[in-house]
Amino acid sequence: MRALDRTRPELAEFLRSRRERLLPEDVGLPSAKRRRTPGLRREEVAALAGVGLTWYTWLEQGREIGVSAGFLDNLARVLKLDAAERRHLFVLAHERPPAEPGKTFCIAPSLVTRLVEDLAPHAAYIINLRWDVLAFNAPADRLFGFESHEPHRRNLLWALFTDGALRKAFVKWEEQAPAMLASFRRDFAGARDDADARTLVEELERVSPEFKDWWRRQDVHAPCTGTRTIMVDETAVEFEHTSLTIDGGQHLRLVVYARKQTPGAAQA
Repeated sequence: MRALDRTRPELAEFLRSRRERLLPEDVGLPSAKRRRTPGLRREEVAALAGVGLTWYTWLEQGREIGVSAGFLDNLARVLKLDAAERRHLFVLAHERPPAEPGKTFCIAPSLVTRLVEDLAPHAAYIINLRWDVLAFNAPADRLFGFESHEPHRRNLLWALFTDGALRKAFVKWEEQAPAMLASFRRDFAGARDDADARTLVEELERVSPEFKDWWRRQDVHAPCTGTRTIMVDETAVEFEHTSLTIDGGQHLRLVVYARKQTPGAAQA
């Protein structure tokens, strides 16, 4: 049985339901006073999508025809699908959706903020694609000094390259900083259409020679996960750290630092 055989009926029903919820004026067509069926006609959708009526009718009837990612993207636009509906359309058609430019959301949901507080005594904070620090708990502030920065400058990457105190706190900063920057590059690519992210990079290139040099090396790393040594009260402390996606749609990540336990130590 072919892979699409299972999803063609659902694809047909989904397309029909999205078409029937639209009015002609929703897509810039003259308003029709009386229609025997709700929503747009198939010929209207076909014309707006730039395909033949017969071909679109077959698609909506669940017949065995192939579709391209480009056509599906155009159809999603015509049917005014939101991001979730667009992804669903591609899944039903067994196509990989084109990447959506990431948005830099600047507010952490209240429940997530509560979770960050509840993670104490472990240091925890929330960042967006631009690495703005949206929420943090007291242990994280003790490690990274977030409160010492004005809210509009509370950005992990900016602090990493401009905050002398944080630079001293990171043991072997010259090794850890480029690794973190290479991780940021992955997020920057996701937010490449975000002017704020580009502005951050341009500002850092002007104020930090190290940033400018390392940024132009084009190194890319996976999300920062592993161990990191940070000075705490003049003592080098090794932390295990990881990042978790907490809201894929808003591109928010929770980062947690926990003191590394020695073998045989009691669990926290």
